[in-house]
Amino acid sequence: MHPLHMHVHGDHTEEEMRTTVEIADEHRARLVELAARRKEKGFSRIVSEAIEQYLEALDRAEADRRKALKLRGSLSPEQAQRLETETTRIRSSWR
Repeated sequence: MHPLHMHVHGDHTEEEMRTTVEIADEHRARLVELAARRKEKGFSRIVSEAIEQYLEALDRAEADRRKALKLRGSLSPEQAQRLETETTRIRSSWR
């Protein structure tokens, strides 16, 4: 598999920029197929949507991480030990 060099740009945003990305041949084929099903000339919009979803997921994960870190120290040492013991017990019964 050799990466394909191509130019893509987001065509549904106010600010557009051309850039080169490398994608595998099979990814390009799937993008072309999806664009055709959506009756779009190219797949720039699909790539832009995928990037937007990816970045939003990263933002959500970071927000979740920050919320979790705020909980640090909210359990007493005894509560933390009980939670760890009970979690270990429950996990041992998982199949």
